Amino acid sequence: MTPIRRLLIANRGEIACRIARTARALGIETTAVYSDADRDALHLRSADQAIHIGPAPVAESYLSIDRILEAAKRSKADAIHPGYGFLSENAAFVRACSEAGIVFVGPSAQAIELMGDKACAKRAMIEAGVPCIPGYQGEDQRNQTLGEQAQKIGFPIMIKAAAGGGGRGMRLVQESSHMDTALEAARSEAIGAFGNGDLILEKAMVRPRHVEFQIFGDCEGNLVHLGERDCSVQRRHQKVIEEAPCPVITPELREAMGKAAVGAARAVNYLGAGTVEFLLTQDGAFYFLEMNTRLQVEHPVTEAITGLDLVALQIRVAAGEPLGFDQEDVQRLGHAIEVRVYAEDPRSEFMPSTGTIRSWQAPTGTGVRVDAGVETGSEVSPFYDPMLAKVIASGKTREEARRRLVQSLSQSLLVGPATNRDFLIDALKRDAFVRGEATTAFVEEEYGNKGFDVSPTLDDLGMAAALQYKLRNQQAVSESLGVNPELLNWSSNVRLEGVSVFKIDGELTTFSVQPRASGHYLVSVGDEYECEFKLLEVGQQRATIERSNERRSIVYFSQENNQEIFIATQIIEFSVEDVASGTIQDEVTGGGRVLSPMHGQVLEVLVQEGDQVVRGQRLAVIEAMKMQHEILAGVDGRVTCVHAEADAQIEMDGLMIEIEAQETA
Repeated sequence: MTPIRRLLIANRGEIACRIARTARALGIETTAVYSDADRDALHLRSADQAIHIGPAPVAESYLSIDRILEAAKRSKADAIHPGYGFLSENAAFVRACSEAGIVFVGPSAQAIELMGDKACAKRAMIEAGVPCIPGYQGEDQRNQTLGEQAQKIGFPIMIKAAAGGGGRGMRLVQESSHMDTALEAARSEAIGAFGNGDLILEKAMVRPRHVEFQIFGDCEGNLVHLGERDCSVQRRHQKVIEEAPCPVITPELREAMGKAAVGAARAVNYLGAGTVEFLLTQDGAFYFLEMNTRLQVEHPVTEAITGLDLVALQIRVAAGEPLGFDQEDVQRLGHAIEVRVYAEDPRSEFMPSTGTIRSWQAPTGTGVRVDAGVETGSEVSPFYDPMLAKVIASGKTREEARRRLVQSLSQSLLVGPATNRDFLIDALKRDAFVRGEATTAFVEEEYGNKGFDVSPTLDDLGMAAALQYKLRNQQAVSESLGVNPELLNWSSNVRLEGVSVFKIDGELTTFSVQPRASGHYLVSVGDEYECEFKLLEVGQQRATIERSNERRSIVYFSQENNQEIFIATQIIEFSVEDVASGTIQDEVTGGGRVLSPMHGQVLEVLVQEGDQVVRGQRLAVIEAMKMQHEILAGVDGRVTCVHAEADAQIEMDGLMIEIEAQETA
């Protein structure tokens, strides 16, 4: 055995905080690492010490083996926990740790190398007798060969990066005419994400479930699985909702899939935590998808139903201790569901969102766990993955867990970068999800390929107007001396009235608020709307409001001058702006002015001055938060000026290209 007394966490964000929490419980000292962009990050305060490792770009910090090892030496760390992402599945890093005499909390370099290459992994699984999806995983990577193989397999085809996952380097191709473009895009993204442009092809399954098994192995050769997780709800091949157990798996199917998962791990002499992923078809057939040789983002749902701490198990196994239990000892009780809160704007087709978090009121409630990597004041940068937090709810039944999750999310609030919170709440309420019928086609079938938006109702806006009036009133009182409470909202000769102007989707609506007795407020919009609200309680961040004898508990955030207020209702966040303050400005942009939809790095500029372009044509490619985004022409016309440059950073709304629009006949 190798005692671990000090652990370096080679990661950032919520997973770094989560690992530090378990290490502390085990009595192990921790060292965090950080880049220039993370100087004030939450994970630094979660550890006993922190060491700077370089500039913001990952290649110069979190992906730099030399800088991570130097930090480990400076801190005199016995071991390194890589978390997930970054260097967690880098075989060269594992070997470098071994050469430096540092324990790597994870599997062997050989296992990572084999399972990290999708082509090699698939060949190994076929040899081990694990069911695999029909496809091509050969060494000939010419487009012509890949196109010919796709024809043999039959469309639709899924292109995947051989060296990685997470949706990067992945493209679904419906017909042969789109194959070359998809191959180039997938290869470019794979090189950018993993430094390896090799691709594999797989037959695209129609409406399957994505079901994975958590496996664990120790140095004595013991291998067990801890049950399955259903990760079918995905957007652009990235998981957004996960749960355990899978709603449709029978005990017999669980036994068969678990046996296959353990067999896959045994084929590579696996040590530590790993996940074997399968596609499960509607007829009960299952096929090996890939193996992730690390801790998964969604591991908390397994912890919730088994009562095990998977990070603690990882550390103990890495130190040479046995698992201490057999397959028969694994107990699974109840149900757990996890959602990933991302910094992205559902109203703008889920584009990445950056900026300062002005207020973070985390979800709370019975059976609710939050793994967050941010706090009020945190800066969300464009350099890293957009996941801010994970919210996990557990219960005796699936429905209890689902309801708890919806409730906790509804009573949370993040002001600053846009998030997918509203989308998550809506998805959890959709009939297909409630019935446990969601497949990998769920998001596309329910929402299409565009964004998600729900406009607030007049009641939502009226409630906000009444609250804003009350907050302004409280502020005025706090700035005055000797005001008798009995004189509040009283006037001898004029009707008291407040005005709130809302800007929602570019439309302005003016609300009149008249205070009445006993905390009542009459809110109206001309002759269109009138409703009376009663403010029962107004705390610093929470309020209770009654309408027609129905009470609602809400959370809110307000600036000190009360000219801006954000309210979280069941599925809506909106802002209220005061016209008198001059904060409302109309956006004026020309149809031929191409603006960057996000802060990021320009990878390619595909047009030049004088080029003729058509609506929908690719103009440029931007990388933000580890994903590539294509910039398309919005009009037909001629390029008059190109402002963007390849390899340069660009701000959100930065002018990239100007097009002189041409009328079509």
